[in-house]
Amino acid sequence: MDAITGFCQTLRPRSLVIGDHQPPKLSTPKRTVSLLSLYKNQKSKTKLTLSSMTAPLQVSAFSTIGARNEESGTASSGLVGENDLLIVGPGVLGRLVAEKWRQEHPGCQVYGQTVTTDHHDELIKMGINPSLKGIKATQQYPFVIFCAPPSRTSDYPGDVREAALSWNGDGSFVFTSSSAPFDCFDNGQCNEDSPVVPIGRSPRTDVLLKAEKVVLESGGCALRLAGLYKADRGAHTYWLEKGTVESRPDHILNLIHYEDAASLAVAILKKKLRSRIFLGCDNHPLSRQEVMDLVAKSGKFSKKFVAFTGTSDPLGKRLNNSKTREEIGWEPKYPSFAHFLGVSK
Repeated sequence: MDAITGFCQTLRPRSLVIGDHQPPKLSTPKRTVSLLSLYKNQKSKTKLTLSSMTAPLQVSAFSTIGARNEESGTASSGLVGENDLLIVGPGVLGRLVAEKWRQEHPGCQVYGQTVTTDHHDELIKMGINPSLKGIKATQQYPFVIFCAPPSRTSDYPGDVREAALSWNGDGSFVFTSSSAPFDCFDNGQCNEDSPVVPIGRSPRTDVLLKAEKVVLESGGCALRLAGLYKADRGAHTYWLEKGTVESRPDHILNLIHYEDAASLAVAILKKKLRSRIFLGCDNHPLSRQEVMDLVAKSGKFSKKFVAFTGTSDPLGKRLNNSKTREEIGWEPKYPSFAHFLGVSK
């Protein structure tokens, strides 16, 4: 070992233990190697000094949170800020959460875990540090929100359990669930405390309730959301595409705009509550027919809806989340679907 190589090795950052997590050993950063080559080039007159080496090495060691370690196949460890957020499933809702969280906590880091790398470039442009599901994480986060749908996995409760393991227990863990488990199918009233469908009756609600159980047992909170929508996404756009729908027109449904769902999720994250169930809706239930009548009245959509033709399918429920609003201190930006469309009901 020549003198300069030995000197550089003494400048490598020592392993830093954060809680119970110790980052993997780092190889000599590329910047060090290039400077070594430059130093050994007899034609170069650049001098290698302690001041020129120390700062870059420290930055290289502690700015690689979420980077892939090619040898171990794990996510590299690093320092995690007190307001850093991990979003499992950074889709439409998750990205809005990221935007609103950053507004509340300037300077924080936001991480997004996905099933594929298809949208990683988009996430990076949005300032979200992407990682891939299945890559072993070596660190935990103070705030975690699970926004992934159950449609892309065979073990939804298991995925939620993995997300819970990424939470360090300090801030809060929120799971975005659905209002589907409420056991009401007669257009009756429901709130946060209403009974849910018994396990075993419906595979769809079984998956959600089992996932919620994992969340509550870990100390996290479940946010049961009504039907999400925005101008180009939601039940109304699906029905416009279909034209004629074999469902009954008097079925009551409940809505919440994507932006409002995100702001409510952020408000719950900030409260740092434990093992609670909350409800997200706009408190203005509508029948399917009323929804499409408002769409037609708005004049904002080129396609025309024809009709609902069902007569025997189940009815819905009328959700009210006044309890959630009072405890969290939250109100929606769009208090009703009619308000969003700019028309009167």
